[in-house]
Amino acid sequence: MGRHPSAARAYHRGVERESLGAFLRSRRGRVTPAQAGIADYGTARRVPGLRREELAQLAGISISYYIRLEQDQADGASEQVLDALARVLRLDETEKVHLRNLARRRPAATLTRPRPERVSPRVLALLDALGESTPALVLGRRNDVLAWNRAGHALLTPHLDFAAPADAAARPSLSRWFFLDPHARDLHRNWDDLAKSHVAYLRLVGGRHPGDARLAELIGELTMRSREFAALWAAGHVGDCTAGVKRLHHPTVGDLVVDYQVWLQPDSPDHRLEIYTAHDRPSSDALRLLTAQTPAPAPDRRRAGSEPRPAR
Repeated sequence: MGRHPSAARAYHRGVERESLGAFLRSRRGRVTPAQAGIADYGTARRVPGLRREELAQLAGISISYYIRLEQDQADGASEQVLDALARVLRLDETEKVHLRNLARRRPAATLTRPRPERVSPRVLALLDALGESTPALVLGRRNDVLAWNRAGHALLTPHLDFAAPADAAARPSLSRWFFLDPHARDLHRNWDDLAKSHVAYLRLVGGRHPGDARLAELIGELTMRSREFAALWAAGHVGDCTAGVKRLHHPTVGDLVVDYQVWLQPDSPDHRLEIYTAHDRPSSDALRLLTAQTPAPAPDRRRAGSEPRPAR
């Protein structure tokens, strides 16, 4: 995949605009006075959601301090203040994490290019334990495919090279594939729902790693090349993709529904083992047919993205 430094710079400027203050303003606008327990006497309101003074009062902080927070002129907001704001703004657990990431962010994070990601032995051991009958893949923080088994490759991207994850420079980007490859739109019957959660996850990762140049390039490129991605990114949703349902129209086995579950390891929290299981009996039959038609890996090599085990 080509790199886009200009996209990275454009994204990085956007990240700086998506500060703590911008996040507070967006979330303040979606909380109605009724939800906050404020009586409505029929007077016209010039702004959607809560006024700044209302939010400050409900959170138990001064209006002047809250204004400084929204203007990104106050450093070091305490945990108590962040907890109070999260309570009034009705943030879910993922949004609370994002709030804290933004509050801890330095004013100007410098873009750096991290080293290529490597799969931890524990994650590979879990992938090995699944065998070749349960589709699974290991994703890095930017949704690059670090490793997969034959079933995972056959289920999602049979048109791509199975060995690609072994080369850090050629690893498939699941995000680029999902938004830019027509195969992904043809495969996912619930593409719109999955796209929203996909972008929400990338926003969460962007708040966690604001200086990741490769992530900046990815988001900048998708913003410029996909209207759907750009619209979803502008909506400001934040979320984590830990479980869900994919409704697929597979080119080989037809329609099926699969549940996906993400497993995280404490020693490598940015690496996610994504496992797919059949949602119902017809889908189970389709998965069995797919894996039966999938050739077994060559005996002299391990699955792509992993390293050879030492000889005994």
